[in-house]
Amino acid sequence: MNIKSYFKISLGLVSVLTTQISCVHDDNWDAPEITCTNKFDAATKTMAEVAAMAPTAGAVKIAPDGAPIIFDAYVISSDEQGNFYKTISIQDKPSNPTVGLQIEINKAQNYADFPVGAHIRVKMNGLVIGTDAGVKKIGAPDPSYAIGRIPQTILGRYLAGVCDGNKIEIANLVPTEVTLNDIKADKYVNTLVKVKDVQFNGDEVGKPLMNKDASGAFIDTNRNLVDKMGGSAILRTDGFFKQSSYLIPGKSGDITLVASKYGTGSNPWQTVIRSVSDIDFTKDRFATGIVGGTNITYSGSFTENFESYNVDFAGFAKYFNYSYVGSPSRYWQIKTFSNNKYIQMSANAGSGSYQTFFMVPVDFTAANTLAFRVNVGFYNGDALKVYTTTNYTPGSDISTATLTDITSNFTIPKTPTSGYGTLAPAGTYNIPASVTGNGFIVFKYEGANPGVTTTIQIDDIVVN
Repeated sequence: MNIKSYFKISLGLVSVLTTQISCVHDDNWDAPEITCTNKFDAATKTMAEVAAMAPTAGAVKIAPDGAPIIFDAYVISSDEQGNFYKTISIQDKPSNPTVGLQIEINKAQNYADFPVGAHIRVKMNGLVIGTDAGVKKIGAPDPSYAIGRIPQTILGRYLAGVCDGNKIEIANLVPTEVTLNDIKADKYVNTLVKVKDVQFNGDEVGKPLMNKDASGAFIDTNRNLVDKMGGSAILRTDGFFKQSSYLIPGKSGDITLVASKYGTGSNPWQTVIRSVSDIDFTKDRFATGIVGGTNITYSGSFTENFESYNVDFAGFAKYFNYSYVGSPSRYWQIKTFSNNKYIQMSANAGSGSYQTFFMVPVDFTAANTLAFRVNVGFYNGDALKVYTTTNYTPGSDISTATLTDITSNFTIPKTPTSGYGTLAPAGTYNIPASVTGNGFIVFKYEGANPGVTTTIQIDDIVVN
């Protein structure tokens, strides 16, 4: 274990420190002699053994006058920036931990007394341990709650630092490397983890990390993380977080998190950062949600009528079908009506925002025109945009490409508002001579529920 020395006189630690200062009436001063003495005896239990005492619901009190129950732990959280309000998250080892716990404390600014990496000793006698909202917690007896907060005035009876010579031990914590799907397990709750190759959802890029309520006050906010392994997780930020205006970066990289949980529902898993310095995004965004595109060929003359595909098919080898925003992902799919096949996309019966791109490779040097047929159903707002791009790198995040909007060159119906219309020519776009090289024609569906749920149908894409 890589240990460095740390000392700070503060509440909870002052009782383990004694200082002698000798002064004489001349210019000779004796250096203060600082002695660090462990307040509690050596551990009598492992942290895992103590965690096992927690019932699956409610809490049990450890007898105040029973045999001493003492365990060692390492602080992994910090409330310096406002997350982890009146709580401390601890794990049993600086690296490769086997268990984590949460301590409830009726005091803020705990980072000053118990900084990240602090080796602490916890005496359980007189405290309670239990499970609350799916999380194992330590706290004080409370007539109103199963697990109350330990009062600030008596905190020193139960928590103290562990000495290393004449100073408090501070460990170098090594986060456990996991994927976003890995951390959805109880064994990681209240332990420090690192996820590589991760980014925020595309529709959150550029937004402040936190939302505001009607009065303009910042509120508890969930943001969505995705990784290259296809995993996803919620990043939860407390309304007290001081770095609330931090803008979500349009980059990817590594992130250090405290794994967390709230409740016992189908998806109770959350993650929490200690500060924005836990976000180390320096690489370009990567693409997630792409299906198809395994046989991309750039051509200047072709027709796609979709008749060769089965109904509901989405994995077109010749095209990229790219669900950029939406959970679960939604794709352009083959549909049929009156023995005619076409692609269709809609936000109807969904939940949240959706952005899905159908990307058609084109040799723009050889191509002169673009035409297609279009239809809408249950129109309640514009949902289709058409673009060209000549700098999209296949398989990369669409935000890295320059998209030229050519939607105004086509007629996209705004009726019917109930039922479906009929597929009809959208018009012909003359590709400018200045647009050359290999690129893509991009059909973008953007909708939301609640919001624009218009159904879009496209057929007979013709490039000449």
